Amino acid sequence: MIHNSILDTIGNTPMVRINRIAKKFGIPGTLLAKVEYFNPGHSVKDRMALKMIEDAEREGKIKPGGTIIECTSGNTGMGLALAAVVKGYKLICTMSDKQSKEKMDILKALGAEVYVCPTNVTPDDPESYYSVADRLNKEIPNSFYPYQYDNLSNRQAHYESTGPEIWDQTEGKITHFVVGVGTGGTISGTTRYLKEQNPELKSLGVDSYGSVFKKYHETGEFDENEIYSYITEGIGEDILPKNVDFSLIDHFEKVGDKEGALMCRELAQTEGLFLGYSCGSAMQAVVQMKNQFDENSVIVVLFHDHGSRYVGKVYNDDWMKEQGFM
Repeated sequence: MIHNSILDTIGNTPMVRINRIAKKFGIPGTLLAKVEYFNPGHSVKDRMALKMIEDAEREGKIKPGGTIIECTSGNTGMGLALAAVVKGYKLICTMSDKQSKEKMDILKALGAEVYVCPTNVTPDDPESYYSVADRLNKEIPNSFYPYQYDNLSNRQAHYESTGPEIWDQTEGKITHFVVGVGTGGTISGTTRYLKEQNPELKSLGVDSYGSVFKKYHETGEFDENEIYSYITEGIGEDILPKNVDFSLIDHFEKVGDKEGALMCRELAQTEGLFLGYSCGSAMQAVVQMKNQFDENSVIVVLFHDHGSRYVGKVYNDDWMKEQGFM
């Protein structure tokens, strides 16, 4: 089969059984991983990046030769970069300074311009990566700011692709869906599709310490005291994105920076899965929630991205020791 462009290879990622870790940690039932690093941009974000651009083109929000501007932790930027190259757009990404150098270098390799912004500022601070993207969008003619957090094409992409793929691959037997929550598009879109097929399905979101999601889900309170800096990339937020449909999510499980990092390395050395930081958090959440499963459970954990973006961090012994994780 010959594809017209690299964009046509997005989706239809494999489902892989997790064997040794399930046995080691005593996780009952069947544990499966939806391995999203098989997308051409090596992450789940390729799906929604392309959808946001195609919807914008349809709605006339971006014209030929235009500029895409987005605040990203890296993976959405990568998906947008692929779309921009193929479709002839310029791309500017704003990123927080906690993101890995590998992500920044990869974006630059694909022709993107990268603005690095401080992590430890409020979202409405003029220096935040949200504010810088918004300012550039106002200053640059024929520019489009997808703003993945509130752009509902994000979750629609997963309703149309990720959800149906998981349902088909498990032959409708999935009972639990586990995934890290950042913009909320993956969990909300996928869960909506899966719960339409089986309303009894449990959707379990993975959150970070320092993020507002879990407490807001349980109490309805947006507690600024919950917000503090953390190291894990790509999950948790200090805002409430419109893509997070809290009514679809049954439970949030918080995972620490250290535990997620160590599980990343465990997955590489035990299952041969070379994964990103938040994938370790997702797997660690499954371990922490194992009492919620039984021998009839079919658990699908979504692994967001590839480990190549974290070689200088979680896969670097010196970095791990500096953080006190080893």
